[in-house]
Amino acid sequence: MIGLYLEEIEIGRIVELGHHHFTREAIIAFARQYDPQPFHLDDEAARNGPLGVLSASGWHTAAAWMKCYVATNQAAEANMREQGRAPAAIGPSPGLTNLRWLKPVTPGDTITYRSTVTGKRDLNSRPQWGLLFSLNEGFNQKGELVFSFEGKVLTPKKPG
Repeated sequence: MIGLYLEEIEIGRIVELGHHHFTREAIIAFARQYDPQPFHLDDEAARNGPLGVLSASGWHTAAAWMKCYVATNQAAEANMREQGRAPAAIGPSPGLTNLRWLKPVTPGDTITYRSTVTGKRDLNSRPQWGLLFSLNEGFNQKGELVFSFEGKVLTPKKPG
C-alpha cells in the first residue's frame, strides 16, 4: 500500500483514494459491456425495476474504487522515487470479504473512496511477506456510505 513495507504501515491509517464521477452515459456504457441488466441500461426499465432509478452496476462502482486505488499507489510510489527511495512492491490479494453495495449510485453521483488499515500479520509460509487487512469504502456527495468491502493484500516486509 502506497509503496510502504508492512512494518511502516500503521493500523488505523486512512488513505484517501480520490473520487469518481458517474455520468448517465458512463453508467450505460459500462453496463452494456459488463453488466447488461435493464435497470443499468434504460431509464424506463429502471423506474420499473428493483431500485426505481437508473443506477450504476455494482461492478462499475468497484472498478472505480480500483482505478482510484491504483492511481493513489502510483502517485505515492512516484513521489517516493523522486525522493530517492525505492517503493515496496505491492503483492497480490488473496481475496476480499463482505462486499456490500448499500445504496444505488445514480447519474451525477460522485463517489469518494478511502481505505482504512484494520490489521496486519506475518505469513509463516512466506517470511518475507505479511498480510495487510483493510476496510474499503465509497461515499456519495451526501456523505452516505454506498459501497464497502474488507480487503487483504500481501505486503512485503523490509529486507534483512
